[in-house]
Amino acid sequence: MQACGLIDRRCGEDRRKNRVPSFRWACLTGRRGVPRRQQDREGCFAIDVYGSRTVAWVLLILSLSVMDALFTLYLIGQGAVEVNPIMNYFLAYGPLSFFAAKYLLTSLGVLLVLVNRRAFIFGTRVRAQILLVVFAAPFALVVKWQLYLIFFVT
Repeated sequence: MQACGLIDRRCGEDRRKNRVPSFRWACLTGRRGVPRRQQDREGCFAIDVYGSRTVAWVLLILSLSVMDALFTLYLIGQGAVEVNPIMNYFLAYGPLSFFAAKYLLTSLGVLLVLVNRRAFIFGTRVRAQILLVVFAAPFALVVKWQLYLIFFVT
């Protein structure tokens, strides 16, 4: 293809057509930490590199989810009942199914927030990254309640 006397030397598909941010799972080294232009920072943007605070919140949520699952299984062994109907459904298939469903559902929720963390929530000026804090708080309270049940009630 020639345009204005120039030869088009591109090969493959145009990378700019893909609007979904790429993930670099094998190594946590992306190139884009923040947009270059101030105008782009005001909108919703995708990044490749996540800060240490974001990683800490993700790890905290996943750790609390695992603790919640383990403490729930222990308490059920002591005679407690699962009050969450969704998790009770998975518990009927056994403890491994319960644990896998708990971790998978939590991971998918965190991943959804992580991918869209710079998006504004419902047209407000609040970014979706605040949901990581919102997710961690109930997990922390549930784990605290379970520890109380384990040490003082059972």
